[in-house]
Amino acid sequence: MEERQIVIIGGGPAGLSAAVAAKNAGADDILIIERDERLGGILNQCIHNGFGLHTFKEELTGPEYAKRYINQVIDFGIDYLLNTMVVDIDDKRQVTYMNREEGLVTIKADAVILAMGCRERPRGALNIPGYRPAGIYTAGTAQRLVNMEGYMPGRKVVILGSGDIGLIMARRMTLEGAEVKVVAEIMPFSGGLKRNIVQCLDDFDIPLKLNHTVVDIRGRERVEGVTIAEVDENRKPIPGTEEDYDCDTLLLSVGLIPENELSEKIGVPLDPVTHGPIVNETFETKVSGVFACGNVLHVHDLVDFVSEEAAKAGENAVAFVKANYYEPNRQQIDILAGEGVGYTVPQTIAQNIDEPLKVRFRVRGIYQGKAVSVYFDNERIQHKKKRIIAPGQMEEVLIKPEELNAHASIKQIKVVIEDA
Repeated sequence: MEERQIVIIGGGPAGLSAAVAAKNAGADDILIIERDERLGGILNQCIHNGFGLHTFKEELTGPEYAKRYINQVIDFGIDYLLNTMVVDIDDKRQVTYMNREEGLVTIKADAVILAMGCRERPRGALNIPGYRPAGIYTAGTAQRLVNMEGYMPGRKVVILGSGDIGLIMARRMTLEGAEVKVVAEIMPFSGGLKRNIVQCLDDFDIPLKLNHTVVDIRGRERVEGVTIAEVDENRKPIPGTEEDYDCDTLLLSVGLIPENELSEKIGVPLDPVTHGPIVNETFETKVSGVFACGNVLHVHDLVDFVSEEAAKAGENAVAFVKANYYEPNRQQIDILAGEGVGYTVPQTIAQNIDEPLKVRFRVRGIYQGKAVSVYFDNERIQHKKKRIIAPGQMEEVLIKPEELNAHASIKQIKVVIEDA
């Protein structure tokens, strides 16, 4: 069986960044396995700008951002396989993949980095009544059709869900000559970034209806129209609030789910909120030598943060390999999501970290004039007032080594939203 130092599953922004960082950290045997026909992942279809402001200090399109990392992978001579599907992986880090040229191949990895990204939540999870006519797409599928395949999904469009992809596609469809009639969002707040609401909806006079959802889809062969209605605090439609829209296309932007079928095969425990692996401060999962990064770990708002976390995962995977699998018996402290906080990543941290650790999280609702606080057991260590905090934007706190050293007997860390 062929052996490799580091195998990275996924050649999108997370996999590419992890590979480059691993190479810079001293790894000389890295393999990226990508199921698509090219490296770059979802960025290849994201032709709008806004990428790279944190990483490269300039504004790039998705393909331009990906190309920066692809060039580094090529310059470093890092091996990669395209059109290759990983079909199995076990807790001994044996990875089985399949492609047309080699058939079915199993290799042994000293360390594995999971970077499979995420997928869109399908219509089947929404329980929308009606037939299953043509004209219903996820927003990401429509984005690929328009930006890469050159097809227009439709001309009169309703969008359900205000995630970033849905907002961006509202603008994209408008620029291509379609009429976007409304964006309906079941929650009382948008799931996307504020800048995307302004640039993609407000600038084009596209209405956003919060606390609304689709309750009916008309048409048998092709979508002919949809009905949306206001929902109550339990997200149930309110009778008498229905509005009909004539349209030929319904785009669904109703959330993203980390691609963790492979993770579950290895026995990696998943966080019930993020649906991604539970990791420690090195981005190592509960399975020794298996690391996770990018949208397979938790869904990010900015690709710059994906690259940053993935680089850490790549560096730590190399450290794991170089340590000959010796794992010091380090005390792990749980990081908990407290009042107003949905989740944290990572979920555990060692007592003796060497450098400050960014703990990223999302909140459960919109909070104005509140504060983000960090508690070590019952003692408040950090308290920072924020003008506004919203679920569409990821937040972070910094845990410093000296703070942990001053609290040697700490049992847990909690991040909470509280009064300023």
